[in-house]
Amino acid sequence: MLLMMAEVLRFGQVAEALPESTFWAFLDFQQSHVSWVGCSLHDLIQPSFSFLVGVALPYSIASRAGREQSRTMMWFHTFRRSLILILLGFFLRSLHKEQTNFTFEDTLTQIGLGYPVLFALGFRSERVQWAALISILVGYFIFFAAYPLPGLYFDWAETGITADWEHNLTGFAAHWNKNTNAAWAFDRWFLNLFSRESPFRFNGGGYSTLSFIPTLGTMILGLIAGKWLKNNLAGSSLIGRYLVTSAVLFAVAVLLDLFGINPIVKRIWTPAWTLFSGGWCFLLLSGFYFIVDIKQNASWFKLLIVIGSNSIAAYILADTLAGFINHSFRIHLGQNYDVLFGEAYRSLISGGLVLLIEFWVLYSLYKRKVFIRI
Repeated sequence: MLLMMAEVLRFGQVAEALPESTFWAFLDFQQSHVSWVGCSLHDLIQPSFSFLVGVALPYSIASRAGREQSRTMMWFHTFRRSLILILLGFFLRSLHKEQTNFTFEDTLTQIGLGYPVLFALGFRSERVQWAALISILVGYFIFFAAYPLPGLYFDWAETGITADWEHNLTGFAAHWNKNTNAAWAFDRWFLNLFSRESPFRFNGGGYSTLSFIPTLGTMILGLIAGKWLKNNLAGSSLIGRYLVTSAVLFAVAVLLDLFGINPIVKRIWTPAWTLFSGGWCFLLLSGFYFIVDIKQNASWFKLLIVIGSNSIAAYILADTLAGFINHSFRIHLGQNYDVLFGEAYRSLISGGLVLLIEFWVLYSLYKRKVFIRI
């Protein structure tokens, strides 16, 4: 959530103003999504959020069972949560539009679509959960691999890219190219079932509705990690299990990518991406667990605790209020209030002030023990 909120700092603008600086170029890369194959720090935001949904589920189920809530009521709450997440995704994607923007690639919508299946798996054995993960990834792989590649007379104008786009893959990996794949073809049918300002042809970023299926795989990895955590394994044993799992996921993902079997692409959430990002999630969780739980250094992360305690509120703040706050500062402080340290750094000043206001809101909620949950 902090990384997403920090987008207002606009490191890319600083890097553009200071083209000779490798420091700002590095920060710009880490705050941007890679064009297609690969990974930046920013690309790990959505899988981390999805992974933690899975981690939290065993605790949620145990809490509700402890209150003697019936399975029927649990399912009612699950479907309600799923629907709210989907509708909230529609709302955020429709801001500044002329009508409802029915699109399903938003993080909240993707989680909402897969959440009922995740909930069902929460009551099953770990073996069933691993089997479900493998089935999802293998099935999704076959779905893409079976879709035909563009032919000689393919109309590239319908994809938003050209046949010689620099990030296009060749060989078997071309089945996972931008806006020429099976998920793109599905959206060309599915999204046009809804009322739209104009017919859907392609998503400019290459994102797709069906990515919720492998995203469910990420949530299942989180579910398994959460179950291990809740089982109160000895600290060293748990960290060891997390690290081994991380290493295996990394190894399989990188080999799939290197041999051209399945590329690591976040934008369409390839099976290799599910494994690769899952490896990072296990690694990050083990690191935080070691520092916070074993070494008892929770105070180091007070900032993150405040933001994470109201993650939905943080998500909505970042999507809705940043522009309003910035515009208000320009009205009351002057249009050029943020050139204090020069034109190159103005986004750091304006963005930093927006971040302070957003954190103040979240801290106020935290102090008053107001936590927005779905």
